[in-house]
Amino acid sequence: MIEKIFGLNGMKNLRVLSLSRNYIKNVSGLEAVADTLIELWLSYNLIEKLKGLSALKALKVLYISNNLIKDWSELTRLQELETLEDLVVVGNPISEGMDESTWRAECIKRLPTIRKLDGEPVVLNEEPTL
Repeated sequence: MIEKIFGLNGMKNLRVLSLSRNYIKNVSGLEAVADTLIELWLSYNLIEKLKGLSALKALKVLYISNNLIKDWSELTRLQELETLEDLVVVGNPISEGMDESTWRAECIKRLPTIRKLDGEPVVLNEEPTL
C-alpha cells in the first residue's frame, strides 16, 4: 500500500530495496541511498516516468516490469545509469504491439550496458530474429 518512497535517510549501507507490488507513482526520495543502492525492485507499481533514477550511480539491477511506462524517452533516461546491467521492463505499455526480438533489439540499442534483459542474457551483437 506504499504510495511514496521516503524515510531512507540514515540507511547509508542499503544495497537492495524491494518496493514491488505497491502504489508508487513517482521514483523519488532515493537520494539518501544513491551511492550504495545496487538493486531496486519496483515492479507492479503505477510508475510512468523514470526521472528520479539518475542519482543512483551504483545501480546494477532494476526491476520495473508491469508499470505504466509508455514512452521510449523514459527508457532512454536509463542511459545515465552507467553501471546498470540487469533490467526487467516487460509488461509495460511501451512494449505492446512489438514482437520480442524487435523489443529486445531496441532496448539493447538504447541501453548498451545491459547484460541481462527481461530475465534473458544479452548476447554480444544480438540481432533480431526474422
